[in-house]
Amino acid sequence: MATEEPKSNNENICSAPVPPPPASAPAPAPALPPYPEMILSAIEALNDKNGSNKSTISKHIESTYGNLPPAHSTLLTHHLNRMKATGQLAMLKNNYLKPDPNAPPRRGRGRPPKPKPALPPGYVPPPPRPRGRPPKVTDPLAPPAPPKKKTAPSSTGSGRKRGRPPKAAKTGAGPVSTSTGAPSGAPRGRGRPPKVKPAATATVGA
Repeated sequence: MATEEPKSNNENICSAPVPPPPASAPAPAPALPPYPEMILSAIEALNDKNGSNKSTISKHIESTYGNLPPAHSTLLTHHLNRMKATGQLAMLKNNYLKPDPNAPPRRGRGRPPKPKPALPPGYVPPPPRPRGRPPKVTDPLAPPAPPKKKTAPSSTGSGRKRGRPPKAAKTGAGPVSTSTGAPSGAPRGRGRPPKVKPAATATVGA
């Protein structure tokens, strides 16, 4: 009876399943240029003589670069305001445009400072003047001034005291009349005095 020959190791290796190749990793997204560069490129591409507003610039950047960060609107607003403050962009009726290089420089608020004259070489400026009124210059050789004498009030003056004089009490007032005929010395009670009834007259029969 014939016996089967054992298979070699090479045949076992060849018969084993081959694992599939690993999936290739997605290519990294291209890095975005800085926002000021994208903003200037969008304004140049739109080429509007009256400038472009924020929404138009944003749509052009989205269509050109596509893969933008989630905070694209916030970043665009921040860089537009910063470029306007630094003079990289000019604003005309809510539209942004590149400033004209031939335009005169923008005048600041307030009165411009007066130009100072050129100082000669070797000039040393004086020390700053202290605050307040300067002391009066006195002559060291002059005799001392006599002390001031207090002058007594003149006899020709009115001699009236300062302030308002007290009000004088009223005199010669007449007697106070009372409706109830009570003596003037008795204190008057509170409220309205009672009405005096007339005396009843006796009737005579016929």
